[in-house]
Amino acid sequence: MAIAKGETIQVRRREFLKAIAGAGALHPAVPLLAQGRPVASTARIDVHHHMTPAFYLKEMEQEARGSGFNPRPWTPEISLAAMDKHGVATAMLSPVQRLVADSMSDRTPRARSLARRNNEYNAQVVRDHPGRFGLLAALPLPDQDGSLKEIEYAFDTLHADGIALWTSYLDKWPGDPAFAPVFEELNRRNAVVFFHPATASCCRNLIAGLSISGIIEYDLDTARAAESILVNGLSARFPNLRLIFSHSGGALTVLAARIIDDFPKAFAARAPHGVEYELKKFYYEVAHATKAPALDALRDLVPTSQILFGSDVPIREYELTTEGLDHYTGFSPADLRAIYRGNAEQLFPRLRA
Repeated sequence: MAIAKGETIQVRRREFLKAIAGAGALHPAVPLLAQGRPVASTARIDVHHHMTPAFYLKEMEQEARGSGFNPRPWTPEISLAAMDKHGVATAMLSPVQRLVADSMSDRTPRARSLARRNNEYNAQVVRDHPGRFGLLAALPLPDQDGSLKEIEYAFDTLHADGIALWTSYLDKWPGDPAFAPVFEELNRRNAVVFFHPATASCCRNLIAGLSISGIIEYDLDTARAAESILVNGLSARFPNLRLIFSHSGGALTVLAARIIDDFPKAFAARAPHGVEYELKKFYYEVAHATKAPALDALRDLVPTSQILFGSDVPIREYELTTEGLDHYTGFSPADLRAIYRGNAEQLFPRLRA
């Protein structure tokens, strides 16, 4: 059937509703449509969703004093209202703002305390709202011993779904040998690890007036984190890790071809199956990165099975992600079902309907 130019968006919307109806069949207890309108929930799983408990918010305000950072108030009810409005069944909660990322040795007890309190609060939210939230536990890196203890507590006592890390800590990235024991333990546990972008201390104050700029540095730090993992052989040595990168991979997907071509021959043994093989093993969530150029680059690198839905809520609004997906023509209804829910179910089996 021929489609007139003005009908494109409506056709995409019909395709989208058909796609989520398929997802809804996996989640029959949740209504999908009311008088032709989407209502909560379309069974989406949001893997990039932040939480800021009151105690954490207070610490953040003290840490950010004078920086212009103004964190938004948050409660589980605020998240639930946004999730219901945008058809999200479950949100995997992770910390906002890298509060413990720059902890020096004399602040290790504070970092350990913040990570523990964050994780216990998150676990309680999961218990209070069955099926609606998941726990991506924080670690007090670069404190290695504290992180190993928190991994044990998070998985064995709190039953965490995965771990949330930053793309850099001070001037170290995930592949650094200093972090190897942590990733060895996470590999032993077949852990899902979600990387949120940061701004490394080396790359702050580069532009006057932008003391810590997330405009491009978050995307670049995501690429540096992946490069660090590759050149140090982390993903090849620890194949049980399931690694998720934010914002459609940031700059990583655009630079992937050059990374593959220019990977040092001296490091070839650290990627025995090839760099492209390792990049295709990673998962990529699409929060605030659903314009055609970002999704085209992502689709060129990885199959749909490696793409996840994320939002960056409450830092960002759901529309910054969902509107791009609604208008993007590169995904079929089956692709959307996988991105919105199916792929996340593979990573988090307890969420399978």
